[in-house]
Amino acid sequence: MGITGHFKMFVMILTIIFIHECGHILMAYILRWKIVKVNILPLGAVTIFDVDINKPIWEEFLIALMGPLVQIVFTCFVFPPDMRIYSMMILGFNLLPIFPLDGSRFLNLFLNKITSFRNSLIFTLDISFLFLALIIFKSNFNLILILVISFILGKIIMEYRSINEIFNRFLLERFTKRYRFSRLKIIRGMDTKKMKRDFRHIFKDKKRCFSEREILLKRFDFKGKL
Repeated sequence: MGITGHFKMFVMILTIIFIHECGHILMAYILRWKIVKVNILPLGAVTIFDVDINKPIWEEFLIALMGPLVQIVFTCFVFPPDMRIYSMMILGFNLLPIFPLDGSRFLNLFLNKITSFRNSLIFTLDISFLFLALIIFKSNFNLILILVISFILGKIIMEYRSINEIFNRFLLERFTKRYRFSRLKIIRGMDTKKMKRDFRHIFKDKKRCFSEREILLKRFDFKGKL
């Protein structure tokens, strides 16, 4: 492939990434999520939002879904045949359950439905690492693959190190803001690590029940500091 061929491929891939990210941005705009910036990464693009972790799961799901959905529509009805091949390859890779790809977002949202917020973070990264290890074991190495794997592994490690920070932000939001969740979860004991997204909580020990607010008040001081 000559210089012209490489340039054409680069333009096609960049166009695919742009179309995909426009899907995320469009739904975020509809749901009134604040968009900070769009980062161009070796594997695509990531839109950075300034929103609460405690945003409804269904909103995050729609934003995550809209990127692949728009890309599929363009692949089927707009892109020329040679561009469709690249688009489907990128889409398939992006839907792998590996952080920070879109597939890991779907996995994390599913896990948030069945387990606690903190556990969903940990399990998402554990599964990401396992799938990445499987790719390493099954693949024939080349320079591009090494760079991609190194980038993803770095992101996973950074996210592992941020788990406590993300969890504390989740709790601090619940402490400082008044969310109105319709569903109730009763937690045996005082363990905040069992708290879930989209739920309000009551903590119950042998003697009495405590509201979520009471438990978080013991964790944070009046300034909202740890």
